[in-house]
Amino acid sequence: MAQPQANPVMPSAPASPSAAVPPALPPSPSPPAVYLGQSVIPLVNKLQDIFSQLGSASTIDLPQVAVVGSQSSGKSSVLEAMVGRDFLPRGADICTRRPLVLQLVQTVRRPEDRSELVEWGEFLHIPGRRFTDFTAIRKEIQAETDRELGTNKGISEKQIRLKIFSPNVLNITLVDLPGITKVPVGDQPSDIEARVRTMILNYIKHETCIILAVSPANADLANSDALQMARIADPDGSRTIGVITKLDIMDRGTDARNFLLGNVVPLRLGYIGVVNRSQEDIQANKTIREALGYEENFFRSRPVYHSLSERCGIPQLAKKLNSILVQHIRAILPDLKARISTQMVTLQKELAGYGELTDSKSGQGALLLNIITKYSQGFQSIVDGKNEEMSTTELSGGARIHYIFQSIFVKSLEEVDPCDDLTDEDIRTAIQNATGPKNVLFVPEVPFEVLVRRQIARLLEPSLQCARFIYDELVKISHRSESYELQRFPVLRRRIEEVVANFLREGLAPAETMIGHLIEMEMDYINTSHPGFIGGSKAVEMALQQQRGVKVLPSNTKTKDASEWKDSGADRLPLPDKTSKSRAILARTNAAGVVAHEHSVKPPPPLEKPGSSSGTSAGNSSWGITSIFGGNESRINGNGKEHVLSRGYNEPAQGLEPSFSSIQLREPPTVLRATDAQTEQETVEIAVTRLLLKSYYDIVRKNIQDSVPKAIMHFLVNHVKRELHSVFIRKLYRESLFEEMLQEKEEIAAKRKRCKEILRVLQQAAWELDTLSF
Repeated sequence: MAQPQANPVMPSAPASPSAAVPPALPPSPSPPAVYLGQSVIPLVNKLQDIFSQLGSASTIDLPQVAVVGSQSSGKSSVLEAMVGRDFLPRGADICTRRPLVLQLVQTVRRPEDRSELVEWGEFLHIPGRRFTDFTAIRKEIQAETDRELGTNKGISEKQIRLKIFSPNVLNITLVDLPGITKVPVGDQPSDIEARVRTMILNYIKHETCIILAVSPANADLANSDALQMARIADPDGSRTIGVITKLDIMDRGTDARNFLLGNVVPLRLGYIGVVNRSQEDIQANKTIREALGYEENFFRSRPVYHSLSERCGIPQLAKKLNSILVQHIRAILPDLKARISTQMVTLQKELAGYGELTDSKSGQGALLLNIITKYSQGFQSIVDGKNEEMSTTELSGGARIHYIFQSIFVKSLEEVDPCDDLTDEDIRTAIQNATGPKNVLFVPEVPFEVLVRRQIARLLEPSLQCARFIYDELVKISHRSESYELQRFPVLRRRIEEVVANFLREGLAPAETMIGHLIEMEMDYINTSHPGFIGGSKAVEMALQQQRGVKVLPSNTKTKDASEWKDSGADRLPLPDKTSKSRAILARTNAAGVVAHEHSVKPPPPLEKPGSSSGTSAGNSSWGITSIFGGNESRINGNGKEHVLSRGYNEPAQGLEPSFSSIQLREPPTVLRATDAQTEQETVEIAVTRLLLKSYYDIVRKNIQDSVPKAIMHFLVNHVKRELHSVFIRKLYRESLFEEMLQEKEEIAAKRKRCKEILRVLQQAAWELDTLSF
């Protein structure tokens, strides 16, 4: 390849001394600027390559120049002129359909090297391959675009990264974005304009991006699409450079002086005017060198541009971009270094989480022991509330266990009424069943014990449910105990989950068994001598007070039933003294007139003759047995003979009136219920039974509220805390299982490799930035 006769960035025309640097940008000392341009820009380019390749480009926004303009505004011609080569696709329709990140790297030949200067290009998606033929570069750009989008006219945000090495360029990084189009063509969507504008804003919105707004001179600058987009992202114009193209095709008698001076649309970084190759020049194979010569002659032949030489031409644009980019980097360098340092700390922590692999058995054993030890310690710390990552927004770990015990289990039992499912008829029936075939003088203890055992049995289900709740919480805690390092090994993680699940189930079984024993113990022995038990005498006294209160109520007041007394009067009566330990339940005495059966039918007086003995009559009527056959037949005659009733039941009665017929009894029904009217005596018995049930149930409830949490903590929670590490050692710490359990995920190895690479590049960049002098 022949060496070009003229350097495109070094024009031969002398520039006026006052036009060395644009007025908006103070000149920088030459040595630092050159040093920055030779070291920082290539370093930024390298970081861009690494971040783009690893998919983390958005982590750190690096300085770059974004080229923005409408379709056919001359963007591609400007970029090619800066490179000095034809390498971009061209056509009548949209040409740039994917963002092209163009990194220009200046190469320097050693003085002793007399070989021919070589220019080449490299694509990031084809690493290691050099393109010395720039026509091949154009074809590869088109081919890569088609591979992503096909042959239609669609666009994509996926970048194409191209690096060009040449001695005829300055170190600059530019991003050629798709041109703003108005009308969809080909297979483009109807909202193509909105998509293009969104893509452009995603680049130019960052403060690290310099905007190169390209506008043609033969169009109204105030309506420039590029300047409108730039104003959205950069309202004060502090990082926007305007480029006025096609100055040679302006109407005769007009010039771009006011544009270049910023009189129309002011920009803080100013404007640069250039002359592009026309489509006719391109078809005629006019070279970039010839185009640059034509541009130089154009500005020399136009006196209106003589005083604006520092604002005219591609070489001045390249210098300005290089100078602005270098100073821009220097301005944001402190923040860039801070962001790189932060990213390094994050990566080092991530890399430490991935750990390192070892092939030795001793190393594998140490790694496995470390993992299971961290897991066991993490489980215990979460239960004990000593976890370093303690939540401040919700209860977790042991606090949830305490909440289940106190706010769910204890409170739920306190809200239960032991008599809520017992009606007066249920209690009445139980009392009558306990008396057997006779009416005894004392109310037996059997109905009380049967009913209280039924209520105690109701405590079993909530107690077992409480144990199940704690088991579920321990399962959740086991999931939270997994360290980041454990996630590297899926087999080991699965084995640990299996061991923990089995161990928790093994601890739940004895806890549930113990809970069952606690309930059975309370049911097997009804301790009516408990100091807190109300006792029979006190219960009778309270029940009688209730009954007297019912009798003194006005006649127009509705009498409260037993259940209402249970809810009101019984609860307001004072509790008995602890010294009252009566074992009697209720004594039916003849003196207790209030328990008399007022509704029972009195037997009719016996049929007796005048002068008969009243003592005999009283003796017979005291049992309530009355003869229905008359006075003479119901006694022993004077001769001492048997009464007719003393004969056999199958012997015919002698002397009976023929008008009497036999008596037939009704058969008892299959199901018998206490349907008779409730007597005052039964009302008292029911009230006494309710008081006794409630008193003893409260004693048992308090015992269960205290014993069940203790049983769960002993057999389940504390047992798992104490023995979990030992179980891991017995089940998992086996040399034959090391290799199987420590098989790492493939993606973990890839992440570790990528993390090391990014960390190495960031460390190199940080070192370069630290040694950089200004």
